[in-house]
Amino acid sequence: MSELETLLEQKLIDQLVYGDSQWTYRSDLKTEEDLWKNFKYILEQNNKDRLNGEMLSDSEFEQVKNQLQFSSFFKAGEWLVGENGKVMVHVQRDTEKLHLVVMNHEHIAGGSSVYEVINQYRAFDENEKNTYSRNRRFDVTLMINGLPMIHIELKNKQHSYMDAFWQIKKYIGEGKFTGIFSAVQMFVISNGVDTKYFSAASDTELNPKFMSGWLDRDNNPVSDYLDFTKSVLRIPTAHEMIARYTVLDEDSKRLILLRPYQIHAIESIRDASKIGKSGFVWHTTGSGKTLTSYKATRNLLMDIPSLDKTIFLIDRKDLDTQTSQAFQSYANNDLIDVDETGNVNDLKNKLKSNDRQVIVTTIQKLQRLITKRLQEGTPEYIKIKNLKIAFVVDECHRAVTPATKRELEKFFGKSMWYGFTGTPRFAENPYPQLGDLPRTTEELYGQILHRYTIQNAIHDNAVLGFQVEHIGPKNLVDETDSEIYENEVHMMNVLDVILNKSYHKLGFQNGKGMTYEAILTTSSIQMAQKYYDLLKKVKNGETDIIVNEKMKQVLPDFPKFAITYSVTENEEGSFVNQNKMKESLDDYNQMFSTTYDLSQIQIYNDNLNKRLARKDAKYKSRREQLDLVIVVDRLLTGFDAPCMSTMFIDRQPMGPHDLIQAFSRTNRIFDSDKKYGQIVTFQAPILFKEAVDNAVKLYSAGGTKDAIAAEWNEVESAFRKALASLRISAKTPEEIPSMSKKEKEVFVKMFQNFDRLFAQLKSFTNYDDSMLENYDITQEEYDNYAGHYKNILEWLKSERITSEEIEPVSPQIDYDYELVAYSHTKIDYEYIINLIQNIVTSEYINEEITPEERQKKIDEVKQYIEELGKENYKVADIMSNIVYQIEVDKSKYRGQSILNIIENMKQECIDNVVSEFCQTWYASKEEVLYAATHYRNKEIPNESAIKATIDYATYKQTQENPLPKFKYYNKMMSELRNIMEEEIKPLLSR
Repeated sequence: MSELETLLEQKLIDQLVYGDSQWTYRSDLKTEEDLWKNFKYILEQNNKDRLNGEMLSDSEFEQVKNQLQFSSFFKAGEWLVGENGKVMVHVQRDTEKLHLVVMNHEHIAGGSSVYEVINQYRAFDENEKNTYSRNRRFDVTLMINGLPMIHIELKNKQHSYMDAFWQIKKYIGEGKFTGIFSAVQMFVISNGVDTKYFSAASDTELNPKFMSGWLDRDNNPVSDYLDFTKSVLRIPTAHEMIARYTVLDEDSKRLILLRPYQIHAIESIRDASKIGKSGFVWHTTGSGKTLTSYKATRNLLMDIPSLDKTIFLIDRKDLDTQTSQAFQSYANNDLIDVDETGNVNDLKNKLKSNDRQVIVTTIQKLQRLITKRLQEGTPEYIKIKNLKIAFVVDECHRAVTPATKRELEKFFGKSMWYGFTGTPRFAENPYPQLGDLPRTTEELYGQILHRYTIQNAIHDNAVLGFQVEHIGPKNLVDETDSEIYENEVHMMNVLDVILNKSYHKLGFQNGKGMTYEAILTTSSIQMAQKYYDLLKKVKNGETDIIVNEKMKQVLPDFPKFAITYSVTENEEGSFVNQNKMKESLDDYNQMFSTTYDLSQIQIYNDNLNKRLARKDAKYKSRREQLDLVIVVDRLLTGFDAPCMSTMFIDRQPMGPHDLIQAFSRTNRIFDSDKKYGQIVTFQAPILFKEAVDNAVKLYSAGGTKDAIAAEWNEVESAFRKALASLRISAKTPEEIPSMSKKEKEVFVKMFQNFDRLFAQLKSFTNYDDSMLENYDITQEEYDNYAGHYKNILEWLKSERITSEEIEPVSPQIDYDYELVAYSHTKIDYEYIINLIQNIVTSEYINEEITPEERQKKIDEVKQYIEELGKENYKVADIMSNIVYQIEVDKSKYRGQSILNIIENMKQECIDNVVSEFCQTWYASKEEVLYAATHYRNKEIPNESAIKATIDYATYKQTQENPLPKFKYYNKMMSELRNIMEEEIKPLLSR
């Protein structure tokens, strides 16, 4: 470790223990044995009464240690939630069960809490033979009551803080965070000038996108490591990060550490509530408001003893989205039960009960309760009316109207209100005038308590910016004339853009199952249904528009689409609409093997939401995915689907708040290829551009620079310059291998810039592959550059790493950059089969086709099969054989299904492989065939059944040198696994 790094470490420790800090530096704790002894001492001191003065025996402490060997950081997080605020271990002492308190979250910065700092912990087993692996020392670790909770890795200022990130990832992979260190919940990394924090996760789940820098309350970065230490690692904040600002996401089984703006919002609400003040939080849409509002609701009840209840209020329509489910997922392991209310009586009983609890309910139920279910003057009326309640309102403008809020405030005279919104109502966009009702958010809720705008969120990489294209008809006298747009010609032009000019917008470069989704929003249900009908015609080949082959190569079933709306969304609920809806439900049922009817619209909508969100594992499969959903207003607010990349808008401009809400469906962070939320408008281009600019300025509290990406002309110009710079660094790909290290570093930097702009250029609807000729570069040339780039980057990385020392980072190169213009596309199996089928079918129906055209089709298929062969040579061999036979004999396979033929050939190959194996090893063919068809994730499902049906006696008789029985079983199963991986698995894939 260099001297500079030692100095950083010492300064950090000095800062932690400075002044009246409660942190104590323990220079004597260096090994796991030291830590266990220290933990045991603290545990015994804090539980003297429970232990009756008798210290833990070795065997009793072994029981404790066994309870603290967590299989994952998430499991440790579940344990740290505690029982009624107390984190416990349990020891059996003779006939008595001892319940010992490890940590008490009520004792933050006092009581039984002990705060200690250690450094240079030796994170290795003395018995390890690998000296390289043994050379592992942790920089600085913060312990609460003897348990490591926060771990800090430092690099000196010549290095990137990311080197510390990769080091932690490596240590986790090596199993260094086990034993007592398996309790860690938070990591901090820094190179002195840049500091980040993130929640603990396995090495495979650790992702740089979950890192966060610290911000002060005004959203100014706090990046210096000593300033970060003062802000975040002091007591009580460090303990609160673990106890109050960590969330267990039950759905994804991962820890979430709140970002600084979320923490500041919660603290601002807490401070306001202590003096009985209401207010609102402006956090831009997509920045995690539901999570923040959940923690605010929960923490209020813990922090303000005078509160009887906290109520999280949502609109009924939010039950139609994900707010309720997300809230429940966060609350599943929490200290306080979160009670959803099933009906109005249920809500009444929960309000009457003496339990202090968080209640999740809808505004509609609450209104019904106070207006229709409570009788004035009754004991329950008086009790409920006098409750001291804090209301937290998610999407506060959609959930509660000014009139409803006034009605509720009149009834609950002792209430405080905290609204969350991404799109506040200002003087520029107020509610319509209705008597003396409030018209702005401030008038409605009180002063703003915390602000985090689009600009802030984009700067922090919490959300993406927007790339907006206005491609509606130009030079119109009246851009608002509906006749221009409500006709089939216009609508087919819209569909052509969606289906044939959105390859990169929809992430087709990522390959099957990894593509993105889009929303098409229209002005009315009638127009939405017309679009649905037109899409069906396009898909059935009944229009002039044909989905191009480039799209079908990736997704032969593209587009898969659906329609959704609330029947009450407008006044068009006619008989025709009902029939149309039934037809679209039938299509959906056929596509996904569901059984929804008109009486189950709510359930259908819930299923559609989950399918679009793709958070459940089953929806990651292509067969369960949609590409496009047609909506009017539904899903334009409160809907979170990170894989939603694009919104196509065929309607007139909406108001500022509605525009930003709608846009924000697309700008959630998803993968490295998704760089922007993509917006394409098809009406009123001049009015729309003005509306978008005004909306973004309003909700950025400033300009549009960060929020709106550059337009085509600017990107195209930058792309040309980047290509010229790339050519200067390496005129052709062929000259790259002979360049010097310095020249290669320059090339890598130039290529990264070029790749970024190339990907952005491709995402515009203007772009077409044929343009490359004008730019004087071919796709093949780009691929060759990319191949050299990847080799050089790996070489440069390996050059940087020698033992534990890492060379200074070149300021020119982003070592973590991932190519975004590079296509990962694989030609789909079914697409190739369709191409072969088309050749056979054209022969069958005597289609007029010249020998040259026929050969061209055959040569095209051969190219695709050759490409497939790089991934799956076995299936490619079967296809090649079939194409050869068709090439020789025109009538071969005439009138037959190529899919069935290939599937049968694959099955025959599997059968032959299995038969040969069974003859060699005297195994049951029935059992081995079962294993072959059910083989998943390198697991043989019926291993014991195969062993039980083996005919070892016959094997022994027929072999000259038979293996002993146990060796026979081991070798046979090893051989079977090899055959499954190498011979059978490729034949099972499609």
